[in-house]
Amino acid sequence: MIQDYSQTEPESGGGWWLSWTPTSPSLLKSTEARILACVKNDLFARFVTLPNQDEIWTITVTNKHLSTLAQTAPQTPLVLVHGFGGGVGLWIRNLDPLCRSRPVIAFDLLGFGRSARPPFPSDPAQAEEQLVSSIEQWRQVLGLERMILLGHSLGGYLATSYTIQYPERVSHLILADPWGFPEIDQPGSEGSGGEGSQVKRLPGWVKAVASVASFFNPLAVIRAAGPWGPSLLNRIRPDFKRKFEDLFEDDTMTEYIYHCNAQTPSGEVGFRAMAESLGWAKRPMLQRVHLLPPSLPVTLLYGGRSWVDSSTGGRVEQLRPHSYTHTLVIEDASHHVYADQPEEFNRLVLNICDTVD
Repeated sequence: MIQDYSQTEPESGGGWWLSWTPTSPSLLKSTEARILACVKNDLFARFVTLPNQDEIWTITVTNKHLSTLAQTAPQTPLVLVHGFGGGVGLWIRNLDPLCRSRPVIAFDLLGFGRSARPPFPSDPAQAEEQLVSSIEQWRQVLGLERMILLGHSLGGYLATSYTIQYPERVSHLILADPWGFPEIDQPGSEGSGGEGSQVKRLPGWVKAVASVASFFNPLAVIRAAGPWGPSLLNRIRPDFKRKFEDLFEDDTMTEYIYHCNAQTPSGEVGFRAMAESLGWAKRPMLQRVHLLPPSLPVTLLYGGRSWVDSSTGGRVEQLRPHSYTHTLVIEDASHHVYADQPEEFNRLVLNICDTVD
């Protein structure tokens, strides 16, 4: 059962590209609806309004049989934070399995998906703080006391930053192929494996987008392609269709990614401010993970075929020598580990959740 309390879409801000690109908030809404129709449990979807009136698109999935099960106390919810250019729809393989014993809440980050698209500052610390602050305001409006916080890629970077600032709100931090942790090696430095040795095997599409991002916003090429944007996205990211082909025979998932990213650039402006390039952050998280409370457990999940090197997890463990920090690698999974090997990903996450009330 899906309950959708969205009345109107947040203002997209217009822009000349909206008359050139075949996208709109309503097209994103309808494409997402096709994806969320696959959810078999109870789904409640709505905009959460922050104090500054920015709206955060949020879905909650609960086990439809949970009310018939004996529960001694409400379970700590699992909160999912997507990566760069993503949205709640990308969790479609995880929502039903992960809501087995607790609510699963996913939201579109500020500036992404169906959430509000405000301006972002060019200063990396300020851009990061705007995103982290929006997460905390979102939590306050929802009234969540504590949560298991799971972030993928950019979402992992922001989830870590959030947990450093608000550790009392996080029961367990789960980082899925997190972006922005390693430092860029200095050329000629001892032990240097070249620029960003802890970021490996960059796919061709990443290198291509990175070359554009050095001059423009990272996804400008998709908007500049106008009516050819959807077919261009299909060519440079055919893997998105393959990851979900048993759910959708058509281009639903690619269309979803397109509509998430062909609209007014906002979150990607903030990302560009934070990023040294697509693979590295200007403020690497390895310089700050020691600020996480020693008592807070952290699990890092990496894809064995990802361009993000799992050795970064070992560095996090070294920086937290007296804390629970565990690194797991899911073989035959790439960067989108939650979609490449969803059964194993869901099993590992559920095992973690079972350790939390």
